[in-house]
Amino acid sequence: MAKYGEGDKRWIVEDRPDGANVHNWHWAETDCLEWSRNLLSKLLNNLTILDGEGNLFIKINKVEKVEGEAYINVRKGKIIPGYELHVALSWQGEAKDSEGNSLLKVDGSVEIPYISDENADEDPEIRVTVKDESPIGKTLKNAMFAKGKPMVEDKVRVYVQSMAKGGPAKEELETKKVEKKEQPVAGASVRKVSVSPVVEKKEVMKEGFKTISLTEKFSCRARDLFEILMDENRWKGFTQSNARISKEVGGEFSIFDGSVTGRNLELQEGKLIVQQWRFGNWPDGIVSKVRLTFDEPEPGITIVKVVHTDIPEEDRYGNETVVENTERGWRDLILNKIRAVFGFGI
Repeated sequence: MAKYGEGDKRWIVEDRPDGANVHNWHWAETDCLEWSRNLLSKLLNNLTILDGEGNLFIKINKVEKVEGEAYINVRKGKIIPGYELHVALSWQGEAKDSEGNSLLKVDGSVEIPYISDENADEDPEIRVTVKDESPIGKTLKNAMFAKGKPMVEDKVRVYVQSMAKGGPAKEELETKKVEKKEQPVAGASVRKVSVSPVVEKKEVMKEGFKTISLTEKFSCRARDLFEILMDENRWKGFTQSNARISKEVGGEFSIFDGSVTGRNLELQEGKLIVQQWRFGNWPDGIVSKVRLTFDEPEPGITIVKVVHTDIPEEDRYGNETVVENTERGWRDLILNKIRAVFGFGI
């Protein structure tokens, strides 16, 4: 992942002399590291884990460290979060006897080595340590891990969802939207200016799904390309990830280490592949449809057309980059990889 401020310059347009970013068309990049520290501290400081259950008292003291990078990119009004964080917390625990007398007080730490936008749909690794490794100390440590881990995961999800919605850039975006709606039209009286009902209606009627279409040319026979796409060992080869693919209609498949799953709807050797696709970070119940057609206008030249329908505009965490990530994945991780690995370039 590119570091904050080091994005691909081909996609970052120079600032206008007047400093304006009209309609958020250009990349607008906001550093969110300090904002991330503040939010995580607000979520985790003085967090009670156990308050007497089993005569144990445990709480997280405070966030000791938030290191790494965090930023929000905005282009064409789309929010694109990026972050890689290492977080450290301190905690304390106390065990008491049945009469309320203190048996042991301990201090410990919680480490979250990797919170990343690339793994936004997964719970992060959480490590718990304690300074006192006596039997009671270990009991407190185990209780901190068993009860504290899901609570910390919940707070991290709140952070991830906040970044997906724009983090500190959200208020700025909402302010710009309000200003845009309220700006008077030239020659019109201020009294007549109001939020356009047409715009509001479009938002309400928005279906939330998109279709992408790609057409690529390969120097190979159509049946060869068909076989590669239906062979799990070749998938493993050109993607460098685990794959399991059924070659039967109705059979299921799993690719990219299980990140994408689905089943075959229709297969015509060398001519057609129709499948259901689902990404693991999509909202529950959403399934898309992939249709690949193979045309061989002359021997040794194959044109494949990919039509991927019913792609949600947002994942389960509110990230609005699903469509563009899916299109980029088809080009860079599948089609171009096949062309390069198997020597099918034109």
